[in-house]
Amino acid sequence: MLKVAHVTSVHSRYDIRIFRKECRTLAANGYDVFLVVADGKGDEISDGVKIIDAGLLRGRLNRIFRTTRNVLRRSKELNADIYHLHDPELLPIGLKLKKQGKVVIFDSHEDVPKQLLSKPYLSPTIRRLVSVAFSFFERFACPKLDGILTATPFIRDKFFAINPNTLDINNFPMIGELDADVPWDQKKNEICYVGGITSIRGIREVVTALKYVKSDVRLNLVGGFSEPGLEAESKQLEGWSFVNQCGQLGRAEVREVLGRSIAGLVTFHPLPNHVDAQPNKMFEYMSSGIPVIASNFPLWREIIEGNDCGICVDPLDSKAIAECIDYLLGNPDRAKQMGLNGQKAVFAHYNWDVEGRKLLNYYSDLKKSKGLV
Repeated sequence: MLKVAHVTSVHSRYDIRIFRKECRTLAANGYDVFLVVADGKGDEISDGVKIIDAGLLRGRLNRIFRTTRNVLRRSKELNADIYHLHDPELLPIGLKLKKQGKVVIFDSHEDVPKQLLSKPYLSPTIRRLVSVAFSFFERFACPKLDGILTATPFIRDKFFAINPNTLDINNFPMIGELDADVPWDQKKNEICYVGGITSIRGIREVVTALKYVKSDVRLNLVGGFSEPGLEAESKQLEGWSFVNQCGQLGRAEVREVLGRSIAGLVTFHPLPNHVDAQPNKMFEYMSSGIPVIASNFPLWREIIEGNDCGICVDPLDSKAIAECIDYLLGNPDRAKQMGLNGQKAVFAHYNWDVEGRKLLNYYSDLKKSKGLV
């Protein structure tokens, strides 16, 4: 049985893309799958995946330097046939493993150089310098690896120029996982946002929009704040009195929230790393059968308006966001049809069954090309 080690120094051991989708798919199809994490929660086996803990160290510098060393040590102990890396800071590990004759894949969840341009803890000048430096490092390291997987076609096209064994494995939802099957007339006057809560994902504009909404509506806010002071600042906004702060929820609880909501919000700011992204939450809203209120980026308009499953809006305009909310609340038949349209699109195209088969075919081709048994 071929031994595969997925490796991350930052993601949760139950990360949706890494564990729930990729690792479980490989384990269910005959691979001996290990997942190396660094969370301090110990080793365990879950759904056929052997989780190996490299230990938790606090602080960004520790994560970049000491944690990566610990992760490398635990990864080498496994002596896996294929190493599947999930964080950009692990690329040096990938080069070391390649020198030892290992087969190494890098899974690029984000366009990192563009993502760095939006980091709030860096000054604009430092952001540009770090972004350019990492772009050069990507072009140096990634051609030396055996393959690149990406979360979107846009990122795929960037890497294909430097490593032809590149494939997009889109982060689409698993069919039925988040469908609460709640009749439309039993839904509440609620909308929802699910995911990490940051300034650039539009929390200020969304909360402010609530004060302009004419309908009696509440926002189910699911997720954690990830910027110092942002939570306190958001609670001072006038619209916060209409927020149900849910915090971090499990998948079953997320399904329940989606089930009672009449729309899902994904109004990210128009930043370089957002406009060509395909946020998982957008497709999860579609999968659950509710319309999406999304930023009016060209790619997002193509998905949302092309499938008639929501409304696209200027994410920086709180009054426009409020108008979208009022429209869906005031037109329940139209909102219901949009939700059904999104669900049909997920069943047909935007689902993990399709992407999981692509992943298995990629691994099969990699085994043949590298002579792995």
